[in-house]
Amino acid sequence: MARTKTTFICQNCGAESPKWIGRCPSCREWNTYHEEVVVPASSRNSVMPSGIEKRKPELLDNIVSDEKNRSKTGITDLDRILGGGMVAGSLILLGGEPGVGKSTLALQLALSIKGKSVLYVSGEESEEQISLRAKRLKGSGSDCYIFGETDLENILLHAESLKPGLIIIDSIQTIRTGMLESSAGSVSQVRESAAQLLKYSKISGIPVFIIGHITKDGTLAGPKILEHIVDVVLYFEGDSNYVYRILRSVKNRFGSTSELGIFEMMESGLKGVANPSEMFINQHDEPLSGIAIAATIDGLRPFLIETQALVSSAVYGTPQRSSTGFDIRRLNMLLAVLEKRAGFRLAVRDVFLNITGGIKVDDPAIDLAVVSAILSSNLDVPLDKDVCFAGEIGLSGEIRPVSRIDQRIREASKMGFRKICISGFHRNIGHRHGEIEILTAGKVEALIRLLFG
Repeated sequence: MARTKTTFICQNCGAESPKWIGRCPSCREWNTYHEEVVVPASSRNSVMPSGIEKRKPELLDNIVSDEKNRSKTGITDLDRILGGGMVAGSLILLGGEPGVGKSTLALQLALSIKGKSVLYVSGEESEEQISLRAKRLKGSGSDCYIFGETDLENILLHAESLKPGLIIIDSIQTIRTGMLESSAGSVSQVRESAAQLLKYSKISGIPVFIIGHITKDGTLAGPKILEHIVDVVLYFEGDSNYVYRILRSVKNRFGSTSELGIFEMMESGLKGVANPSEMFINQHDEPLSGIAIAATIDGLRPFLIETQALVSSAVYGTPQRSSTGFDIRRLNMLLAVLEKRAGFRLAVRDVFLNITGGIKVDDPAIDLAVVSAILSSNLDVPLDKDVCFAGEIGLSGEIRPVSRIDQRIREASKMGFRKICISGFHRNIGHRHGEIEILTAGKVEALIRLLFG
């Protein structure tokens, strides 16, 4: 009989060491090595149910694949992000911060599947707790089986008995296999459990949807191999103080990673936002200074978003710089450009910037709206409410062209804006695009003359 041995494994990156060391040489983190028992491969028994047939090699020309055979989830935005639905035998990983709505989305998925049974495995909540949440979501659960279990062997045994159309695991950090002696949530358990679920999914053809926790750095907890072995990696983002959530695809073997979905958290669950532009633009009864509308694109989806700026006299010796939803370093760069190229003395002023809706924007095309909002607040002159902006600001003060300008213009026109201000370096863009007027500026100085005369 093969003897077991112990090794020390970094709980952050999965690196192994024969002895304990204070700092991991791989990820450079301190005090992350924990001792775990390693079972030799010769003594491991497969956790696959005996009733599953092993596959045989097939000629590529003999394999029949049909794009229409994707399973619809019943959630429109989720289907679009997955590339049209779930592929048979796929392993989907969903990560997000605590309280963002991962379990709610997973339960809505289980209740939205039509024509197939679903096995919802919960290692964190009891069946009664899930039942209470299902009543709040007001979904039909006639084909949804709830199973409160953390033992992987028992889960796969019941999955083979039920033969569901979808398996949901909430969460992978609570699942434990008897093949290893380490505790649930350790690197070895997460890696082995995910590998066994992948093997079962590929052999049986049943898609598996698993939820993963994230670390304080915003990355998925467990070894990096967890993201490599799955077919799809989704991130659920949002702020608990706001009702909007963003679902992004960072890896998708069966579709594009440029798609994203926007959801609104309501009392009855998550609801897809069909027109995000209407949600992120506030309707003001009177003109207000410091407000500009940006035509931005996240993934493949264009939408308009409101940027708010406040420039005031510095009360204390050091001026304050605060930004919500926008990179503070880029804000400092834009303020330096305005001071150097346009002559505005903003170094002695407090500047506060806010992106409405509680979302984070990384699109450089929002620069033009940010600069316009700052200038409007500094001069205390409201901008025309019928104009929006799309342009990137360079260090020399030039307004650079941005990608997919036609999509941005069409979205602005659809939302009722009569003017859009863009870079003067765009080619083949006339003075009008349908019913919307095109305003162009090549430098920040020209923008100031265009907006304020």
